[in-house]
Amino acid sequence: MKKRHIIISCIAIAALVTAFAIISRCSREEAEENAPMLRLNDTLTNAMSDIPELAPMDKKIRKFITRWHIKGASLAITRNDSLVYAKGYGWANAEKEILMEPSHIMRMASVSKLLTATGIMVLQDMDSLCIKDTVFGPGGILDDPFFNDLVKCDKNYRKITVEHLLRHQAGFRRDPLFSSVDVKNQLGLDHPPTKEDYYSLVLSRKLRWVPGTRQKYSNFCYLLLSEIIERVSGMPYEQFMKVRVLEPAGCFDMHIGGAYYADRRPNEVRYYTHEGDGKYIEEYTGSGRMVERCYGGTNLPLLSGAGAWCASPAEIARFVASIDGDPGVKDIISHESFLQMTEYIDENTFSLGWNDTDPAKGWNRTGTLAGTSALVRYYPDGECWIMITNTSTYRGPKFPRYTEALFQECRLLYSDKLPKRNLFELK
Repeated sequence: MKKRHIIISCIAIAALVTAFAIISRCSREEAEENAPMLRLNDTLTNAMSDIPELAPMDKKIRKFITRWHIKGASLAITRNDSLVYAKGYGWANAEKEILMEPSHIMRMASVSKLLTATGIMVLQDMDSLCIKDTVFGPGGILDDPFFNDLVKCDKNYRKITVEHLLRHQAGFRRDPLFSSVDVKNQLGLDHPPTKEDYYSLVLSRKLRWVPGTRQKYSNFCYLLLSEIIERVSGMPYEQFMKVRVLEPAGCFDMHIGGAYYADRRPNEVRYYTHEGDGKYIEEYTGSGRMVERCYGGTNLPLLSGAGAWCASPAEIARFVASIDGDPGVKDIISHESFLQMTEYIDENTFSLGWNDTDPAKGWNRTGTLAGTSALVRYYPDGECWIMITNTSTYRGPKFPRYTEALFQECRLLYSDKLPKRNLFELK
């Protein structure tokens, strides 16, 4: 009997030890899982990319921004999903004499569309939607009294699919997101136009052409895609993007930007426009007050997934690495969704989120707003070059062409001098 008690006691003790070990391990794992992630932007400094062999490249870039009267710019370069170079040039804030660092965030303008398109593909991978799904009418994603009443003017609205929106092929007549004062006056509003006002203005008119038959670049398409993400996910657009897209990609310092200087995010730069670039404009609210075009000229948060995101080039590089099909960084979308996003049809057809994805030339995504210009260039050899400026030029949407030429020259002269390392892995 005594022996039996001893055995039972030993078993009980062993069970307790095992349970304690399990609890401890689970607690440790939970703690590790819930521990705050170190943001990439917390690790990067200019000094890390002060490489003597690349001093001539730095000189060439500084000459470039001086030529175009750009206050500051930031460059990130990856090779096969490894961040090999990240550096700021000029001023993040000239008045406060703050130098540009690779950790500073900037408005990325229409590069935001690449994020939004990825959000759609994540939802597709979750089986929450398909890009072939219709948007309006019976069975459409936005099948509700508000939208149904607006689109009843044209039966072709029922033909619009999610893919048509992604490729700018919906057939809309207007893209009014940068004409808020005109929209306010046209609709007789006593407040700045809301997204519902823009929906009412655009969707209550017949389409210009049958969806899928022609394309016209449209910020309005991506405003609707932002609405679709909210409707399907049941979450605010920015929240869904951060929780389901950006954080899984390892991006923790991307945010929807504000319209005014006072609204800037921590670590965000100051933006600049030139006198010759139409520096002053009527405030987007229709107040009649003249404001600096980059501060109050556009209701930036309303642009949402069409052009409102802010980030550093380094974090954009991390994001691209998570959707590029390269195994160096785990992709956040399925291989099937990756193939859909990068499918190249012809030079006259937009890719999904990207401007184009010509396999012979690589992938391209541009962005332009008052106070900023952005270019993401992913080359067939696995290098990705990303630059954002905090100053707009009179060249407007054409300016990325000059940035592209700079990239090409630097790649030819200095690509073999880029270090073999991965700044993504810094702790």
